[in-house]
Amino acid sequence: MAETLLQVKNLVKEYGETRILDGVNLDIARGEVVVVVGPSGCGKTSLLKLIAGFHVADEGEILIGGKNVNNVPPEKRNTAMCFQSYALFPHLNVSHNICYGLKQRKIDIEEQKQRLDLALKQMDLEFHKLKLPNELSGGQQQRVALARAMVTRPDVILFDEPLSNLDAKLRESVRFEIKQLSKQYNLTSIYVTHDQAEALTMSDKIIVLNKGSIEQIGSPQDIYHHPKNRFVADFIGIANITEANVKNIGDNLYAVSSIFGDFTVFSEKKPESERIYICFRPEDIELLPNAQTEAENQITVDIINTAFMGNITEVQGIIKRNDEEKKLRLQLTKCPNLSDKLTFTVPRHAIKFLESVK
Repeated sequence: MAETLLQVKNLVKEYGETRILDGVNLDIARGEVVVVVGPSGCGKTSLLKLIAGFHVADEGEILIGGKNVNNVPPEKRNTAMCFQSYALFPHLNVSHNICYGLKQRKIDIEEQKQRLDLALKQMDLEFHKLKLPNELSGGQQQRVALARAMVTRPDVILFDEPLSNLDAKLRESVRFEIKQLSKQYNLTSIYVTHDQAEALTMSDKIIVLNKGSIEQIGSPQDIYHHPKNRFVADFIGIANITEANVKNIGDNLYAVSSIFGDFTVFSEKKPESERIYICFRPEDIELLPNAQTEAENQITVDIINTAFMGNITEVQGIIKRNDEEKKLRLQLTKCPNLSDKLTFTVPRHAIKFLESVK
């Protein structure tokens, strides 16, 4: 089992009367890539700045390598931070910006050259190495900031939405470079993003923050397929969520009644009560050959909108039952001739139990 490099214990941060972080606890292993997600204002960037030492915690501890660093200034912590705003030195060219941290750490000059050449190549900056920041595009400046942060190979590297100014193709390329470099040099990385694709593809572990507290920590697969509650289910990916009545009818089998219909559900996770929220993902549905076919967990919706997206077609439908109506979002890999209705089934295992209805 990998050693724990970074520990955050009961971390609290307040600005005036607003509590930005409320008792956050984390254990992050050496070499782990951890992605922090959550809505604006939930405390993601504040968490990074506390770990980096730019802010001071009101309560709690931050330990790196088992040592409390609460009172250690940023320059004496073996961390590096890549800001969304680049923060490049305007009077230094690309090469000098990248090497700044290496010089501060008094790295051997030959080692500096080797690391610089590698960083320039990895970030596609070889033809820009003598340019000043104001001669670069926003995307190029962002890549310089990334290279500068990663070239020092610190104990902990902190990323605050570093790819937000890159175009889609370059964003995908640099995303994989960051993950590859983190693994190659066993860097412990904490990465803040609003991009769900980044969160799912880059991380060993995802932390979902909401209003200064952690809603759920887990692998990308756990977070996506086994969300703890409505917030997580709706924030990571797309989920069709509704209230339901649940009754046990056998070994891990449940009868579920909701506006979606009456279902049979297989779940190793027991429902918290008889009245809970349930969800299923849009891509989990299975189309029926025609509306006359009878099948378990069958739903028929009225189609109100469709969007062709190349590899999938997104469908927005509405279901009406007992004077109630509910919108659903669905995804189809093969688009049939869509009429005004769509009939499908939801497999037993695809319906997930969330928290109780209060």
